[in-house]
Amino acid sequence: MTQVWNQSSRPSTGAGSGNGLGPLGGGLGAGNAANLDDREIEDQLHTRLIRDLDDSVLRGLDNERVREQVEAGARTIAGQLFPSLAGDRKEEIVTRVVDEVLGLGPIEPLLRDPTVSEVMVNGPFEVFFERDGLLHEADTRFRDNAHVYRMIDRIVSAIGRHVDEASPMVDARLADGSRVNVIIPPLVPGGPVVTIRRFLGDRYTMSDLAAIGTLSGEMELLLQACVRAKLSIVVSGGTGSGKTTLLNALSAYIPHRERIVTVEDPIELKLQQKHTISMEARPPSTEGKGEVTQRSLVRNALRMRPDRMIVGEVRGSEAFDMLQAMNTGHEGSMTTVHANSARDALARVENMVLMSGFELPVTAIRDQMASAFDVIVQLSRMADGTRKITSLTEVTGTEGNTITMQDLFVFRQTGIDAEGRVLGEARATGIRPTFSDRLQAYGIDLGSEMFGVGRWG
Repeated sequence: MTQVWNQSSRPSTGAGSGNGLGPLGGGLGAGNAANLDDREIEDQLHTRLIRDLDDSVLRGLDNERVREQVEAGARTIAGQLFPSLAGDRKEEIVTRVVDEVLGLGPIEPLLRDPTVSEVMVNGPFEVFFERDGLLHEADTRFRDNAHVYRMIDRIVSAIGRHVDEASPMVDARLADGSRVNVIIPPLVPGGPVVTIRRFLGDRYTMSDLAAIGTLSGEMELLLQACVRAKLSIVVSGGTGSGKTTLLNALSAYIPHRERIVTVEDPIELKLQQKHTISMEARPPSTEGKGEVTQRSLVRNALRMRPDRMIVGEVRGSEAFDMLQAMNTGHEGSMTTVHANSARDALARVENMVLMSGFELPVTAIRDQMASAFDVIVQLSRMADGTRKITSLTEVTGTEGNTITMQDLFVFRQTGIDAEGRVLGEARATGIRPTFSDRLQAYGIDLGSEMFGVGRWG
């Protein structure tokens, strides 16, 4: 096996030599593991591993092989420094040290867990994580604020950013695409706070989402038809309700012959079509220069001959340009918006258009929205942590100064069972959509029974 430590740095005997201090402190002298606590052992092992690590050996290896090699080196050094250290205790210490060297320290096990969707560090002594929509407090802890700052430096330095009192907030992204937000004192007096929204890399299909109860089988068929017929779709919901996951799943129905341009801040979508151009907004530098906004990317996307444009989340003045795109031949476009209902989603977009700086009457904006949007899919995170489509609504036009809509499917909660699970059912309202002729023009006939079943009466 290739060794990852420098041969010249290895001591000639089992005892360590040298007295330098590593990033976590601690001397290099060997000791009896029985007389030392885990932290002291980790300090010395970490220091020696960092000192002796030969980076040139690791270049060109994939992440899994790098970890294997560094773990092997850590075990060897642990055997030299602490011959009595063995068993599960040794393996746990080696794992923690390697997590510190290669990853984000104490939270690395959470980031390796595919069921964890979010990790929240509220200072050094409080770590929470989200699993299946519910928050849990983790057993892991950081040693102190300095330990958290070391993790933050590792995250932000990888993208050429920094965080300090002059720039106490920063957004970043991990190598796997996970989204990171950092905020430090004095804005948060209790200590640095780090929030990591995991990019799990999963590619849920609509069938997968139907299987876990996010939507019904009838909703799945209707949404597939809407994408194929190039209807414009707005996915609405609160934070963590699953908007990006649903948008990813919906995009699978876009034909591979079409050219797709996505605009995001940051990139989270993982489309399966080959002909996809992904664009990402860029924040200003520490000197306040170089910013590229979502709006400028949306406007540039219109010059790139997209068959469909997907705006990962509309949150500002780009809403105006998106409406223009949807009304000038870019049918079948999709976006998400933070809102708690279909009606609120339209109000949010209206406010964002008003913020764009154009002097447009409200009536004109609402006419534009009614023409641009065909379907609003409302997602909610329920009390038990599950995500569900709570309404599937068609935008039908305007009457006077009001955008008219009709619900095609609605989820009705009937109660909560003994285990805290939400009970209910998504059913058709009995209203046939006005875009049925559009579906038929694309050779799609869902049948009237889909919409006639389940009238609430």
